[in-house]
Amino acid sequence: MKVLLIGNGGREHAIAWKLTQSPRLKQLFIAPGNPGTAQCGTNAQIPVDDIDRLVAFAKDQRIDLAVIGPEDPLAAGIVDAFEAAGIKAFGPSGAAAQIEADKAFSKQIMRASSIPTAESRLFDNFEDAKAYIASRDEPVVIKATGLAKGKGVFVCDDPSDGILAAERILCEKIFGAAGAKILVEDKLLGQEVSILAFVDGRNIYVMESAQDHKPIGDNDTGDNTGGMGAYSPAPIVTDKLMDQIVREILVPTVDGLNRYGTPYRGVLYAGLMMTQGGPRVLEYNARFGDPETQPILMRLKSDLLEVLLAVCDGRLDEITLEWDPRPAVCVVMASQGYPGKYEKGKPITGIEQADQLPGVKVFHAGTDRIDGRVATSGGRVLGVTALGTTIAEAKANAYEAVGMIRYDGACFRRDIADKAIQNL
Repeated sequence: MKVLLIGNGGREHAIAWKLTQSPRLKQLFIAPGNPGTAQCGTNAQIPVDDIDRLVAFAKDQRIDLAVIGPEDPLAAGIVDAFEAAGIKAFGPSGAAAQIEADKAFSKQIMRASSIPTAESRLFDNFEDAKAYIASRDEPVVIKATGLAKGKGVFVCDDPSDGILAAERILCEKIFGAAGAKILVEDKLLGQEVSILAFVDGRNIYVMESAQDHKPIGDNDTGDNTGGMGAYSPAPIVTDKLMDQIVREILVPTVDGLNRYGTPYRGVLYAGLMMTQGGPRVLEYNARFGDPETQPILMRLKSDLLEVLLAVCDGRLDEITLEWDPRPAVCVVMASQGYPGKYEKGKPITGIEQADQLPGVKVFHAGTDRIDGRVATSGGRVLGVTALGTTIAEAKANAYEAVGMIRYDGACFRRDIADKAIQNL
C-alpha cells in the first residue's frame, strides 16, 4: 500500500516509524515531515493546512490511505476532502473533530450524555466572565474553547489570576480566534491520565494507558505546554478503573456523537482527571496525543497499518492488539524559552549515538536540516523514548539517552515517570 502521513512532529515520526514495520506498506510519504520521518519514507514539502495540494498530491501518487496527525487539518475537514476525492483517510470528519476543536461543543456532548466532567460556564464577554470569576472562592480553570496547541488552559488557584487569564484570552487575544470564547471551570483535583482508543463509528478498542506531563517545570510547575513527556502504562489505571472509563466515558461519548449526527472514526483521546469521586473528563482530542503516542507505539507489537485500515473500513471488531509488557518513558527535550519565545537553528549532536542504545528511539519533533546538519526548529525538539523491564528502568534508559544529546539551550523535565514509580 501507498500511504500519505500528514504532519511534522514527534507524533508523526512515531507513526511513520511504526508504519514502516508493516509488511503491507509499499511506500510512505510524509507531508511535510521532518529529518526523522525522512528516515522512514519520502518527505513532501506541503503544509498541513494546504488541503487542496495534499489531496492533489495524493491523487497524483495514487495514495491508498491518508493518515492525518495534527488537529488543525482535521478540524478544517481534511478527511472529508480526501473522501470526496475517493481516497481513504484515517481520522474523524470535520464535524466530529469539533469534539476537540470546540470545547463548548464537547461540553454539550458531555452534558447530553451524562458524562462526568467539571462544572463550567461559557463566556464571550470579558466583563461577564470577570464578574463570574470574581464571585468564586475556589480555584478555577480558564480554557480557550478553540485550538491553542495545548497552551490554552490556565489553572488558577487564586480567582484573581483567573481574571487575568480571561483578560489575556478575551481582550489581548493571545490565541486569536481560538480564544473568542472561554470556559470557566471548577478545578478538579487528582492525577491526570490519557486514554486513547481506536473508534470505527461503532466499535471501540482501547489502547494502553498513558500519563502526560503538561507543565514546563518539575513537580508540575510553570506554564502549560503541549506536553513535556509521557509514560505508558499508567499504574493508576487498574483494569477495574479502565472498565469504568469505557463504560461511563468512552461508550457514552461515541454514542452521543452518533446521536448528534457526527459519527466518529479515528483515535479518540480522553484526557481525564482521576478524582476521589472517579474519573472526570478534562478534554478530548480527536487524534493521537503528543507525546503519549511515542511510548504507546513503542509498546505496540501489532501491525499499526492493519488497525488504521480496520478503523476506516468499520471492522475494528476483527482486530486484536498485542502489547509489549515492558513500560516505556518519553522525555521531551525543548528549546530554551518554550512555551514562550525561543530561538531556532541550534545544531544538535548525539542523536545517532542515543538511538543506538538498547530499547531507545529518538523521535524528531521540532527539528530541521540546515546546511546538512540537524538543528532545532520548534519549541519541543525531540521525544527521547525508551523501554525498560520496569518503569524505573525505562526512565533511567530515557535519561541516559537524553544525556548523550547536545544543543544550545536544551531543556527538559527531570521527573518524567516519577508519579508512576510512586504509584507502584
